[in-house]
Amino acid sequence: MTTDLLPVIVGGDIGVYAIGRSFHEAYGCRCICLAASPTDAITRSVFFDVETLPPHADDRQTLAVLRGLAAANPGRKLVLMANDDRHSVFVGRYHSELEKAGYSLPFPPVEVTERVTDKAQFAQICTELGIDTPRTVSVNVGSGETPSLPFDFPVVAKAARGDAYDQVDFPGKRKIYFIETAAELDELWATLRKAGFDDTFLVQELIPGDNTQMRSITAYVDSHGDVTMIGSARVLLEDHAPTMIGNPVAMITEPFDDLWDSARAFLTDTGYRGFANFDVKVDPRDGRAVFFEVNPRIGRNSWYMSAAGVNPMSIMVRDLIDHEHVKPQEVHNKILYSLVPDALLRHYVRDEELRQRVHALQRSGKRKNPLVYTAETSLVRSAIVALQTLNHIRKFRRFYPEATDRSF
Repeated sequence: MTTDLLPVIVGGDIGVYAIGRSFHEAYGCRCICLAASPTDAITRSVFFDVETLPPHADDRQTLAVLRGLAAANPGRKLVLMANDDRHSVFVGRYHSELEKAGYSLPFPPVEVTERVTDKAQFAQICTELGIDTPRTVSVNVGSGETPSLPFDFPVVAKAARGDAYDQVDFPGKRKIYFIETAAELDELWATLRKAGFDDTFLVQELIPGDNTQMRSITAYVDSHGDVTMIGSARVLLEDHAPTMIGNPVAMITEPFDDLWDSARAFLTDTGYRGFANFDVKVDPRDGRAVFFEVNPRIGRNSWYMSAAGVNPMSIMVRDLIDHEHVKPQEVHNKILYSLVPDALLRHYVRDEELRQRVHALQRSGKRKNPLVYTAETSLVRSAIVALQTLNHIRKFRRFYPEATDRSF
């Protein structure tokens, strides 16, 4: 039974709200948000309680707050969720301590987390399994070396480990860099060294195609090592703000059997447990699916699974709390997951057949926004969510005014 379920979710963004919503839809339970400054969608929600973390809290402070929450809720069935690189690594690092405190943890062991989140090791695993990845060169930024590239510009550059990159800040910082020339790449290395970043960066070949070539795969591996949930979506549009680039803001759920097979093989081979989210791009030149990375968490846009009829939190709770061996579930229903105004989305979907599919889902009531929930009663919250939706018009006008064949 799960009447005493208490989800504790670290972070304060839309992804945290989406996780909490899935818990509330499945169990009607309240959730605790653990964050320094959560979004209004959370603070004004009917099912969230907020436990404040100090700004820039370190591991010791975060662990102390989590232990305090566990001690203050004896007899409750605690589940800990996190939805960013730093806190996912934190859960892996303190897996034993958190379990002793009473938390169920839908995350892989720390050694698996470290292996699969290192993008260089991720590529090696994929190569061994026959899964395509972008051609990649690893650069040790701290060494001062600048190796030659076996592919042409433009290229993509990004940190090999998100948690290491999160520790530095500098003007113009981006999640992903699209580099046109060798001079631009040299400038990036100089900027990173000046900021004190001495970890590994990856330079990858650019896979062409606009945002509609991207695919998202969400999966859950149970405590027995079986993939008991999998679903996917065709990305329609991604955020293009510098620190948010690559985060989907609109998707259509759709099964991709070949991609599911590759994801299952990867998860099985690595001894994975818990939630996983894969980023994949289909190369329009030859149709091959190129796997970019796996995130050792459910993903910012996980609610597309719930909206399409398979609630990830229910799958996980039945495994970790109720100790059921759940029959594998797949997402086959098609819904439009969207955080942006309808007209804005249609502006960026250039393929006519795909645009018609989007329009049909909008007209048929299958357009779903995780922030718009009938259980919420605050009119102020509703107004804020509506304004946030409209604000995407300004953001896209500034950072990505027209769709391009290279997505930037």
